[in-house]
Amino acid sequence: MSRPIILGIVGDSAAGKTTLTRGIAQVLGPENVTLICTDDYHRYDRQQRADIGITALHPDCNHLDIMQQHLSLLRTGQPILKPVYSHKTGTFEPPHYIKPNKFVIIEGLLGYSTRAARDSYDVKVYLAPPEELRTKWKVKRDTQKRGYTAEQVVAELEKREPDSAQFIRPQRQWSDIVISFYPPTGEDDESNGHLNVRLVLRPTIPHPDFTQIINPGYGNSDSAIRLGLDRDMSKPVDVLEVDGHATLDQVNKLEHVICSDMPHLRSICDRESNPELGKIAGTTGETLQSYPLALTQLIITYHMLKATQIHQ
Repeated sequence: MSRPIILGIVGDSAAGKTTLTRGIAQVLGPENVTLICTDDYHRYDRQQRADIGITALHPDCNHLDIMQQHLSLLRTGQPILKPVYSHKTGTFEPPHYIKPNKFVIIEGLLGYSTRAARDSYDVKVYLAPPEELRTKWKVKRDTQKRGYTAEQVVAELEKREPDSAQFIRPQRQWSDIVISFYPPTGEDDESNGHLNVRLVLRPTIPHPDFTQIINPGYGNSDSAIRLGLDRDMSKPVDVLEVDGHATLDQVNKLEHVICSDMPHLRSICDRESNPELGKIAGTTGETLQSYPLALTQLIITYHMLKATQIHQ
């Protein structure tokens, strides 16, 4: 039997991991996907963390050995008894028996923190929005969904910053793709679905050949889709940027490159059969369409399906 294909999505708190994960799971088919959050491997509950004076971002606050063991088991198609941490109550719930599906998506804070864990993934993604935007997202999420005041959230962010810098952000170096959603110049995140995206594509996995429609080094800042060469953490990378204001025609050309290279993706590229692709909630709860998000989900799905072909 072919083993499960494992995708890692790592990033700091409120970096957009769940939004991205949800969309990819929808594209691959929820019945084909097992979702796991590494926050479940916290060693201490919320009250214990406060008493000890440790943040959830610190490796010592997490059972990384168990997480690593579970990743290895999932990679070989074996079930696990996964711990469950509730963000709503800040306490632990009874563990869940998890049997991996065809695809497994692991999202969380410290997914790439050990060599053995990193070796378990087929595709590794790191989310790196600008810190100012991440702060806004975290305040919005934690006040609306987790019962905190804005002041509490900001104080918590300040307390966590040393651990973010030491333990979370360095994991960027291990990723195959670095994703940064950011507001257009002169706008704030209230533009919502019009956020731009910057995709750092490392040569650690083979990416679609975007030079078919864009020449490398294409530097016209007026273009809504740009491809160029850069360095990330001192290593050479390709960088694909897509503006939130890109037209459907421009986006379709890029999607055609991805989908024509991967026959199994053609049905996914059909927007009528995949209405959830690129969907994002607006500030007032309305649903918006984000082409940069749709393309990002599509590129990651492409790599998941590519890995399936390799390991069949």
